[in-house]
Amino acid sequence: MFFVFCIFFFNDTATTEIYTLSLQTLFRSWLKISWESSTLGFWFTELLERDQQFRTWIFEGRPNVFWMTGFFNAQGFLTAMRQEVTRAHKGWALDSVTLQNDVLKIYKDDVTQPPAEGVYVHGLFVEGAGWDRRGCKLTEPPAKVLFTPMPVIHIYASIPTPSKSAANQDASPKFYSCPIYTKPIRTDLKFVAAVDLKTNQSPDHWTLRGVALLCDIK
Repeated sequence: MFFVFCIFFFNDTATTEIYTLSLQTLFRSWLKISWESSTLGFWFTELLERDQQFRTWIFEGRPNVFWMTGFFNAQGFLTAMRQEVTRAHKGWALDSVTLQNDVLKIYKDDVTQPPAEGVYVHGLFVEGAGWDRRGCKLTEPPAKVLFTPMPVIHIYASIPTPSKSAANQDASPKFYSCPIYTKPIRTDLKFVAAVDLKTNQSPDHWTLRGVALLCDIK
């Protein structure tokens, strides 16, 4: 016991790790090769959920719906999906293919089969706004509700048509280009992509609110 005590006492790294463990925060050495989390408990729970998603994918086949939070590189996952769709269409080039999306009215447990193209994703939360599930559009958030879970989103890739391009350039009042971030602290490193969310109000209204989709709210 005395020998073990001496090792930890004179080892600054071990002392730091023990102190970190007592605070239930993530080890600094783990952050270099994994992901951020507010507590060690949340990190371990997420580890099990990530492992379950990948095990299901490997041993049971491609999931009908993907848990977006479960990817270390969600942006790379969407890029791979774009490549898959591009290869399925003769004459398409990856540089000319853009992400498109449709927000469904169903949640993860209601999905029974995968989409014909693209992917279904779940696990996203909208911050700064609410979501009208019946109308599939942004709405004012309920009082004291910071985050609202989103239904399943169908994300796919296609070559934009002239009409869609014009709508984007004109900042159509019917859609808000909503950024997706992996964590509540929004930085360029945590940005994943942007999806179009239907709205009855001007997109500027939600821009000023700072509305965004988050993969993780912990």
